[in-house]
Amino acid sequence: MVVPADQGKNAIKDLGDGLVLRQAIPADSKKLADFNGRIHNENDAQDHDERINQWTSDLISGAHPTTSVSDFTIVEDLISQQIVSTMVLISQTWSYAGIPFKVGRPELVGTDPQYRERGLVRAQFDTIHDWSASRGELVQGITGIPYYYRQFGYEMGMELGGGRAGFIQQVPKLVGDEPFSLRIATEADIPLLIEIYAGGYQRYLVSCVRDEQTWRYELSGRSPLNVNNSVVKIIESPAGDQVGLITHPPFRWGGMMAATSYEIKPGVSWVSTTPTILRYLKSIGEEYSAENGKQKELETLGLWLGSSHPVYDVIPDKLLKTRDPYAWFLRVPDVTKFLLHISSQLEKRLAGSSLTGHSGEIKLTFYGKGLRMVLEEGRLSVIEDWKPEPDRNSGDAGFPGLTFLQMVFGFRNLSELKYAFADCWTKGEQIPVLLDILFPKIASSVWPIS
Repeated sequence: MVVPADQGKNAIKDLGDGLVLRQAIPADSKKLADFNGRIHNENDAQDHDERINQWTSDLISGAHPTTSVSDFTIVEDLISQQIVSTMVLISQTWSYAGIPFKVGRPELVGTDPQYRERGLVRAQFDTIHDWSASRGELVQGITGIPYYYRQFGYEMGMELGGGRAGFIQQVPKLVGDEPFSLRIATEADIPLLIEIYAGGYQRYLVSCVRDEQTWRYELSGRSPLNVNNSVVKIIESPAGDQVGLITHPPFRWGGMMAATSYEIKPGVSWVSTTPTILRYLKSIGEEYSAENGKQKELETLGLWLGSSHPVYDVIPDKLLKTRDPYAWFLRVPDVTKFLLHISSQLEKRLAGSSLTGHSGEIKLTFYGKGLRMVLEEGRLSVIEDWKPEPDRNSGDAGFPGLTFLQMVFGFRNLSELKYAFADCWTKGEQIPVLLDILFPKIASSVWPIS
């Protein structure tokens, strides 16, 4: 089978049976958008989800801060000349306790039902992972259905989403004038958005770094129907001072209107701003309901702010429903390299603990491979790969599969892993204490570049 001349130079691999894996080119744009709009439609695979279609088109257009058409892989059937499988790599930067690291986000992973179970997704992941490595990305992260991405070297290793919700009947009634107002954020507000966002997200272990270019795209770069659009509003005091921000989707989730981000400046009271925010969410939720008569009645207001957020503490009686976080699928191809990258934070944790100035060695087995860390007076002098012996008790602690990533990214602590996995173990009394110090359970909140 001959690959067309305008596509042959982008060919990556002949997959047999008339299928070729290649890098997308501009001529693929419409087919790519149509394919994703059809494949990722949750209601009827024969129809198109226009919001997914527009997301794909925006990623292809070149307006996106990190992504263009060349970041898509395509599997094409050369006989029908149709796209039968595709995915994209969205590069970005995240922060681990203030330490930036590069991340590759695979997305829009989809295959036509007639071509599934032929290894097409695996072939594309091999390519995407190579691209990500060439960009110096230490981690790959993807959201998706349970289990699926474990097949490609991923672990459900960091919290995703979750939050609190309450019924609209619990929204505080307004007495007198509204103490705060909200207005649409503009590009002139970008320095303010960077400041408020960065300040608030310091409370999390892992977050996404959002720079000027990212915020500009967030405010005005996407097509109106893009599924990832957010309404970004500035919270202002009666004196006109900008005191915070709130974001929410430009639509309802069934009977719920949810905020996806809510931050205020230091020195501003959550108690003072939150009643205004709840009343705003109720009002905008009712407005969206009026725009679409087919929607359910507005029933609840959601603060979709992860497992931990200051607002939960100030209105616990109004947030009676809790939704536990789901999880990010994370892939860390070189755990040793990543730990070296964040070693200053590990040392900082140790310095503030009961084992400050500790010296010693710890060997972790992952059953087949492992790593060795050496501490000298509180400093990590060595972090290196280590080959455990076949004996199951080789080393000082054992973590089956990729479960150690759950500790690295603060999703589970050592006790929780031991409870869930019988083959997770530690030796002696000091090793568990040291591991809990180095890898405590801490909430993360990643608003990724989409």
